[in-house]
Amino acid sequence: MAESTAQPTRTGVSPWPEDAVARYVAAGYWQGRALGDCLAETARTAPDAVCLVDGDVRITYRELLARADAAAARMSAEHGLRADDRVVIQLPNCWEFVVLTVACLRLGAVPVWALPQHRKNEITGVVAHAEAKALVVPDELKGFDHQEMAREVTADVPVCEHVFVVGDDVRPGFTDARELLAEPDGEVAFDAPTPPGDAVVTLLLSGGTTGVPKLIPRTHDDLVYMMGAAAEICRFGPDTVFLAVLPVGHGFVNTGPGILGTLLVGGRVVIAPSPSPQVAFGLIERERVTATSAVPAIVHRWLDHRAADPSADLGSLRLVQVGAARLADSVAARIEPELGCALQQVFGMGEGLLCLTRLDDPPEVVQRSQGRPVSPADEVLIVGEDGEPVPEGEPGILLARGPYTIRGYYRSPELNARAFVGDGWYRTGDIVRRTPDGNLVVTGRDKDVINRGGEKINAEEIEDLAHRVPGVSQAAAVAMPDAELGETVCLYVVRAAGCRVTLDDVRSAMLAAGVAAFKVPQRLVAVDSLPTTNVGKLDKGALRADIQRRLDGERAPARPDAASHAA
Repeated sequence: MAESTAQPTRTGVSPWPEDAVARYVAAGYWQGRALGDCLAETARTAPDAVCLVDGDVRITYRELLARADAAAARMSAEHGLRADDRVVIQLPNCWEFVVLTVACLRLGAVPVWALPQHRKNEITGVVAHAEAKALVVPDELKGFDHQEMAREVTADVPVCEHVFVVGDDVRPGFTDARELLAEPDGEVAFDAPTPPGDAVVTLLLSGGTTGVPKLIPRTHDDLVYMMGAAAEICRFGPDTVFLAVLPVGHGFVNTGPGILGTLLVGGRVVIAPSPSPQVAFGLIERERVTATSAVPAIVHRWLDHRAADPSADLGSLRLVQVGAARLADSVAARIEPELGCALQQVFGMGEGLLCLTRLDDPPEVVQRSQGRPVSPADEVLIVGEDGEPVPEGEPGILLARGPYTIRGYYRSPELNARAFVGDGWYRTGDIVRRTPDGNLVVTGRDKDVINRGGEKINAEEIEDLAHRVPGVSQAAAVAMPDAELGETVCLYVVRAAGCRVTLDDVRSAMLAAGVAAFKVPQRLVAVDSLPTTNVGKLDKGALRADIQRRLDGERAPARPDAASHAA
């Protein structure tokens, strides 16, 4: 094996200024506690409580800590992994993901969570940029050979020396991850040195549309604080049963407060292999789930299924968090009466800032805003295109900084020069307005504004209106080139099963709602599904490219034989 030449993560991180560090420490936000130590402390307070459920697998806190510490010891003794070594984990929803993550944290290694749908281009880029020493993959998933991909990745990136495989068919040269995670026969005397609070605890993948995701360095101090604050707001505790339905490679399902936040407070995590309502509702009923997190598309499916079949007992469910994309106001209003639980809107980003509606907020706040920051030390600035603050209540581009918002991407000075402005402000790219009570309403993206003859139209406003049209399951509005006006509105829709939606239906509904005529879509495109980026977010760039291709095809001159062929 080639000797690792990876650089320490510390050399690739933009630190917080000393005066900010002093403020956060003095206020008690940063306490110098390593996440792995925090999880171990929780595990020791209630060792016999079940903390992780995946199908028939039920793991107690005692077993979680024993498996994780044994795996950390094996990774160190048998594979030479050390504190600060990066480990890329590309797994579907399974218990092995959670235990491996905790094992990395106990060792002081840095887990880098990737999505199962990532392929060689993305994984090679992430492994190379992180200088990862190990890669964890399933043996095969949905017909794709992850082991062959891993072989190609390690051939291209020599610093990656180890491949751990979860599955029944582990090939020669790779390590069986389940053997690595096996419960030890006796006590494990493993206790790695505690990383300092400002050490990198994980590298999250960004939600950008570029081929290779950016890396977001989060520290023990900032992540432990953020998850603790979120767990307190969400009222998570030992009685919490959190259902993980989103892909576990996402930060939202892990840290918002999510899987790790639940384990920090002594709750139980239930892993769902699918977000389908049949699977999710069955687990809610069987495990008496109290909280879960979802995205709007999942919520749509749950509501439709609930209306058609209300037989599942969802009485234990107290909270559904919805984030990652804007939830239409009309859909938000349906959650409590139809699912029987509270809605919490979530607006956040891997780079830091996390906003939540509160559980005691009035319905109009929960249904019509995306919440307010979880920390009193979060700073929010809303500016215009000129960089100057906009009048209070007006929409503008959101800038953020605070005790858990990064000051720079990992080893990306050119990107940082564009993404961070002024005195450490992160330019989120989101267009928001702030209500008098301090909540943020997300109205779009700074590149998601349609300029129709000088009239600016926020795409998310159109999408929210489209969701009110019967038969529309999902909607996405994008700019469509127009020779006269520059741009007009093109609306992509996913129709509910058995429904027919026309452009006239959308136009009539929007005009009846009193919407300005210039906002009405000029074109409707029905599709089976909306495209997503490599980290699962709606890919507006792909939709803009698609409508351009459609327009180019319509403008192309007909072939000489086209008329006779059509006839």
